[in-house]
Amino acid sequence: MSTLLSLFPALESISPSWLQFGSVTVWLSMILLIAWGVHRFAKADSEIVRKIVHIGSGNVILLAWWLSIPASVGITASILAAGVTLLSYRFPILPGINSVGRQSLGTFFYAVSIGILIACFWYVQQPQYAAMGILVMTWGDGMAALIGQRFGKHKYNLFGGQKSWEGSLTMCLVSGMIISLILLGIQGNVWQTWVISLVVAVVATGLETFSFLGIDNLTVPLGSAALAFFLVQVLVH
Repeated sequence: MSTLLSLFPALESISPSWLQFGSVTVWLSMILLIAWGVHRFAKADSEIVRKIVHIGSGNVILLAWWLSIPASVGITASILAAGVTLLSYRFPILPGINSVGRQSLGTFFYAVSIGILIACFWYVQQPQYAAMGILVMTWGDGMAALIGQRFGKHKYNLFGGQKSWEGSLTMCLVSGMIISLILLGIQGNVWQTWVISLVVAVVATGLETFSFLGIDNLTVPLGSAALAFFLVQVLVH
């Protein structure tokens, strides 16, 4: 926050809490506006629109981390988002986002997972693990779906769902990259960084294969964050 204020001195007259809330609101509004525009004017299919929101909104965890947004604000926002998504399954509140032609609570679980991770890791002052979990879901699962649908030629069935090896490989590579980038910034280029990144990426990919009713939007971020936290405590501290 202090860095942001030093770059924009005029912001010093604004209450920090309002600045934090406003930053998140502007970001999410921009993502929804982009998604609406793509759906309305580009006539993109619902899955593309959903992934725009999925990837764009997930990055709000970085704003929450960098701006030191209080846990109460993040949890409240998560509850509100979860409520809106539940209503959207009955009413056309978020057209093009939940209407993907399948029964799924993925958007709801996504909002819930953000609230849970903020509640857990803001409390112990380790927000980087919340960021890991959410970003693995945001970018790993998001890119896996896009690549798998576009280029997934080699299919496999697991737990009643169909996946592609191309999509799963994308999930593993992107997840490992995210975890390693965050750990490199925190603990440096040590062997533990690469081992933890590899293990978490593989486990996250395994969790993503079980996506019945969108439950992977809950298990992937929670499992990835918890495993990364555990491995750092065991291997580093």
